[in-house]
Amino acid sequence: MTELQPLDAGFIELEDADRRISLGIAAVAILAGQPPARAEFAAMLAERVAANQRLRQRIRRAPLDLTVPVWEEDPSFDLAHHIRWAALPAPADEKTLREFVAGELVERLDRDHPMWECVVVERLADARWALIVKAHHSLVDGVSGVSLFERLCDAPESVQRPHALPAEDAAGGPGWLDRVVTGLRLPLDVPRYAVGMMRSLIPVVAAFVSVPEASSLNGPIGRQRRYTIARASLAEIREIGRGLDATVNDVVLAAVTSAYRGVLLGRGEQPTGKTVRILVPVSMRAADAKSLLDNRVSAVLSLLPLHLDDPVERLATIHQRMARHKSGGAAQAETSLLALAGRLPFAPVAWGMRLWSHLPQRGVTAVATNIPGPRRTLSVLGREVLELIPAIPIAMRLRTGIAILSYGDQLTFGITGDYDSTPDLDRIADGIHTAIADLLAAARARTQHPAG
Repeated sequence: MTELQPLDAGFIELEDADRRISLGIAAVAILAGQPPARAEFAAMLAERVAANQRLRQRIRRAPLDLTVPVWEEDPSFDLAHHIRWAALPAPADEKTLREFVAGELVERLDRDHPMWECVVVERLADARWALIVKAHHSLVDGVSGVSLFERLCDAPESVQRPHALPAEDAAGGPGWLDRVVTGLRLPLDVPRYAVGMMRSLIPVVAAFVSVPEASSLNGPIGRQRRYTIARASLAEIREIGRGLDATVNDVVLAAVTSAYRGVLLGRGEQPTGKTVRILVPVSMRAADAKSLLDNRVSAVLSLLPLHLDDPVERLATIHQRMARHKSGGAAQAETSLLALAGRLPFAPVAWGMRLWSHLPQRGVTAVATNIPGPRRTLSVLGREVLELIPAIPIAMRLRTGIAILSYGDQLTFGITGDYDSTPDLDRIADGIHTAIADLLAAARARTQHPAG
């Protein structure tokens, strides 16, 4: 058995604190042709699952959370628990699929078994079908979730699929002697870690103390969800970056900024430079840890310049702010906190997280995560994956969440919203499309007519 990492366990605590939310992350694949027969699909999935020990493990918790939850083999593992088949009603178009995905984001994964599942949507318009791979946030982050989906796909012809991946918990958790030693060292280690964290924590603490101005983007959420999609050409995003001296991530955040500005204006609210503070997860995963199923992320918090009317000026401001955040070490703050949390007794950490989740959090307004996806064309049992679309949960007072995933030459925005408070969720998708078009025109104009 292996202990959960602090962040992995934290997602369990967060979900337990609010029975209205589900913290399942999904990848929605649109595939060409007809789906495989059920027996063929089950045989393929059984082979893939046999190569990954974590997919056969469930979470076991101690009474009163006195010790850290652990991964243990599911003694009654049955692949049938993890496969569902569904068919969309006519016309089985994208709108119908989006409504289906919104419903999937609501459903909690079964804690009695490994927390993942595959949903085969047998019929889509234009001779296509869909495969939804959903896993709990305690099992995957964005990068490892995409890696999980890739491993369920066909291996490239030039690569022989291994019979089994290296055991992720071969080393096991710390023994009783290690725990005793750690406990004895806490009076020395905690002050040392605290001193080391001070500089990196200053930006995070300042962000939460400086509460954004109130807006309809932040507030209580219900159980139901809305879901919509925006698409962009990755080649055009890169062209914008080259023409306007920005990174791909800067351009993406500029498009999101423009979209939120449009939403607020459409609601009759006047956006300012202190209206939206966005949480941007930053992967801390090393290249050799891509296949491990866990969470290895930090985060950057930044106010979005919604008050700026000029899209190019908005992009330049975002570029400057993100560069400042990265150079200031803000992304390392969470890593320091997790290192400390891993050395503390689990019970007060778990209870503290539950208490924190009930506080009226207003320091963050939205979340946007940019996930690098597969560059090669994927297939499942010989059926080509035409599109790969991300879907993420929302929790606490965050009424919207945006996941951005690249696949081939396409960048796809999966946008989740609270059902009751975001009836205009499509306005975010429309705003992203408009913003990218405006920035592309500006980049091309600058390239054709450079200053001076």
